[in-house]
Amino acid sequence: MRIISLAADLSPIYPEGRFDLACWERTLSVADPELTALCLQDMNADIAAGMVDFERDLRPVLDEAWQNETERNRAIDVFMAVTAGLAERVTACFGRSVEADVILYPGLCNAAGWVTTLRGRDVILLGVEKIVELRWNTLDAMRGLIFHELGHVYQRQYGVLERTCTSSRRQFLWQLFTEGVAMRFEQLLVGDTTYFHQDADGWAEWCARHLTQIKADFLRDLDTMSRENQRWFGDWVRYEDHGDVGYYLGACFVDFICRQRLFDDVLSLDEEDVERLYLEFCARGAD
Repeated sequence: MRIISLAADLSPIYPEGRFDLACWERTLSVADPELTALCLQDMNADIAAGMVDFERDLRPVLDEAWQNETERNRAIDVFMAVTAGLAERVTACFGRSVEADVILYPGLCNAAGWVTTLRGRDVILLGVEKIVELRWNTLDAMRGLIFHELGHVYQRQYGVLERTCTSSRRQFLWQLFTEGVAMRFEQLLVGDTTYFHQDADGWAEWCARHLTQIKADFLRDLDTMSRENQRWFGDWVRYEDHGDVGYYLGACFVDFICRQRLFDDVLSLDEEDVERLYLEFCARGAD
């Protein structure tokens, strides 16, 4: 596992104290041209889909990352603290290593954390500007963020992470399942299967009280769910005025599966298994 920080000096990206896209592209391309191209492609796709506007939605977040030096430096310090000894911690917990690059970088509001492949290696990308915006620069939040993304890599390397499912319905069930696997990995690495790094202001307690409704609403949404209208995954969406509810649901779903199977055996389920098990999970009510 390689730990890389590209966020130490952002001054070339903000030549007049304001984000400059051309300067960002030139600066990041020196460090990692493939990452630069990936970020641009992702941002432009969201703009083309009408999901975001650069000046309205992205620039304020990008400028805040520069202006709020205290929060940015805290993110860098906490990143280094959480990743120290991380490879050894994973091996001790799961008996297996994970080969990946964990990169803290200045992005284009692509995500606080996401998993992809660059240069033939699995990478965990952590956007410092989103981490500053969301205030995920505490030890607990950063631990949860990195551990969660590492869970996706673990599933990719020891099971199946990406599937092209036979229907949109099954594709969103698959997303729920993989997010649940990552949540379970995170909980196992922390050593507490009731742990949620998102828990604040009664979030977990509210989700637990409404679990039966949450299960049913997700199932109902499946027939009309799209990337644009889904309300379950991502910091920009809300379910009943609560964020990250899909991650809570996914964790509960995978917990249900793990009562029947070992965690490592769960990693390679197919789409038919996931759909059948979700229907069983719904039939169990709030259990």
